[in-house]
Amino acid sequence: MPAVITHGDGRHESVRLPQGTIWAGAGEECLLRLSGRGVGARHARLDIGSEGHFGIVDLGCTAGTRVNGERVVTAGPLGAEDVVRIGDSTIRILPDPSPPQVTPVTAAQADAAAAPRAVAGPHGDAFLAVARRVHQRLIEQLDLRRRDVASMSDGDLRGLAAALLAPAIAAEALPPGVEAASLLRFVIDEALGLGPLEALLADDEVSEVMVNGPETIFVERRGTTERAPGRFSGEHALRGIVERIVTPVGRRIDDASPMVDARLPDGSRVHIVIPPIALRGTAITIRRFGRRRPAARDLVASGSLDERMLEFLRICVVQRRNLVVCGGTGSGKTTLLNVLSSLIPRGERVVTIEDSAELAFDHPNLVALETRNRNIEGRGEVTVRDLVRNALRMRPDRIVVGECRGGETLDMLQAMNTGHDGSLTTVHANSPRELLSRLEVMVLMSGVDLPVVAVREQIASSIHVIVQQARFACGARRITHVTEVTGVTAGTVQLQDLFRFIPEPPDASGRSRGRHVGCGHVPQFYERLSRAGQRLDLAPFADDAAARVGSRA
Repeated sequence: MPAVITHGDGRHESVRLPQGTIWAGAGEECLLRLSGRGVGARHARLDIGSEGHFGIVDLGCTAGTRVNGERVVTAGPLGAEDVVRIGDSTIRILPDPSPPQVTPVTAAQADAAAAPRAVAGPHGDAFLAVARRVHQRLIEQLDLRRRDVASMSDGDLRGLAAALLAPAIAAEALPPGVEAASLLRFVIDEALGLGPLEALLADDEVSEVMVNGPETIFVERRGTTERAPGRFSGEHALRGIVERIVTPVGRRIDDASPMVDARLPDGSRVHIVIPPIALRGTAITIRRFGRRRPAARDLVASGSLDERMLEFLRICVVQRRNLVVCGGTGSGKTTLLNVLSSLIPRGERVVTIEDSAELAFDHPNLVALETRNRNIEGRGEVTVRDLVRNALRMRPDRIVVGECRGGETLDMLQAMNTGHDGSLTTVHANSPRELLSRLEVMVLMSGVDLPVVAVREQIASSIHVIVQQARFACGARRITHVTEVTGVTAGTVQLQDLFRFIPEPPDASGRSRGRHVGCGHVPQFYERLSRAGQRLDLAPFADDAAARVGSRA
């Protein structure tokens, strides 16, 4: 992929970036060497894809990484219209002036093979049987000892594959109704790309892709789950695609480690489980994130919360209240956490900790940490708990943990209670009360023998506000409770609802409706702010029923 680098001293340099994962920075180990002020030794990671698309991940240097003027943690897919700035250096991708020419096949077949997002429609067993034979023949003919395929661009590799496959396809007795060009596209996408997933990931309306083995693919569009038409030629082809997903991000998956979390170059989150754990074949779940992450106003416009609640949550973040976002799977916890994190004042130092990097908010003093799996020798694992403990030595003003699900919960609570007020995290729970029970269990998973009373006191003194998020049957995601933790009485953590979502009958299309109301309780910390001289509006917390009675009187 051709690119022009403008260094900090004004010098221009033309380079060609190889497909795969490369490091960018001032260090000698970086394939893309940059110079100028603000460039770290290993500043960013570039995931170079096919056909002029790439993704970028900032590695936490002080100057940060900017795309088209906006600071990012991760961004993609990017192309020729996007400008990446690292310190004083800029990177601009250019259109490839010399696309590969394939002579052994027809022009129509070459055009089809060079299109990485093309994918054949639904295919029968006869089609897949032919595809498996042709796929195996391609593997045999791509002799890695004679062809340095690792250094070839995606377009060149697809052109080579098309040339090698044309004779094999011509020798096959194709089933009725099957076109050679369609079979060629299918096999090349499976062998070199993501197979049937290519077209699904190119569809902006698809928010989630779920592979339940080689023959079954489901997608979520606009909150509705439906079956996708494509399928893989077999488990072997599906496992090859899995390797192409996990290898560029330094993860591994095998019989000894049959589950893995990874991400695609565009930032989409991927979870993979392989047999024998997955009984019906390899299972892949891809959570897609749009190129533009939702902002606070977008949540208001979609009905997730109203203006009163947004203003209250903004005050909570600014006044350094510890917040926990809870909800079920797919309820929008990470999206809300991202919005809340973006409200943190610019002068504070923030450390984010995640299993796989999903948070992407613009902040000048941000350190983003990510866990690491153990290597093939069983060593080198870095857990969320390790990162939480390490973050305490990095002088953070706030710690943002993508999700607490184990013993790291105790470390997070202690951090919240020892000078890191205003920290945020998410937890899987179906209600604010259930969240407290989950936190107790997860603290006990830390291996520290603590009495339940001590655990509850730690929770009550550490967490100030709970935000409950839910996903409705129609796909809508809304905040259902904003609840304050008020203390411990007789060994029980006390809660009071500040806002609540009141559901109403769905509309004609089946979409859920309702309204957010105040519950008549004023947050306890408002009293402290009032004594400090701040003038606060208490009207948003008024009980709507009481307000209606007063208006009738």
